[in-house]
Amino acid sequence: MDDRRIELLQCTPIFGAIQARALEVLLGGTVNVEVPAGAHFFHEGEAANAMFVLESGRVAVVKRWEGVDHHLRDLNAGDCFGEMALIDMSPRSASVIALEDCSAIRLTNADLFRVYQADLEQFALIQMNIARELSRRLRIANERLFVVDLEPRSRGEPEAGFTNT
Repeated sequence: MDDRRIELLQCTPIFGAIQARALEVLLGGTVNVEVPAGAHFFHEGEAANAMFVLESGRVAVVKRWEGVDHHLRDLNAGDCFGEMALIDMSPRSASVIALEDCSAIRLTNADLFRVYQADLEQFALIQMNIARELSRRLRIANERLFVVDLEPRSRGEPEAGFTNT
């Protein structure tokens, strides 16, 4: 197995502390995806069935609102995206666009199921790590919303999201 890929995964929050043998099982059926600069990994609203770990390149995460794409953040090699697809099976909540030529590992529920079959404890740890990462991202989003809501009040304007009672 490719020790470089195992090391890359172990440096991500979702696969940190996962044993190499479990990652070998995980990587056993994965597909490597090459996306040229300017192309999409996926579009907001599409059916979601995989997450990605970026091996090389840089991507932008964007969300469309009123016909305009709004930049949320950039991700670099070693970052992962699309992990919500492995949990909620809902359509993509944002688009991911390659800013440079990119290479990524595509991971599906079938890949995770192989880990489940081989090592339930490691599978559970991956699930917990995904939940922690999603929780971390939710906390960041909540903080941003809180700050945006407070800005009008700091200028003496009515609150944006709350009613005064």
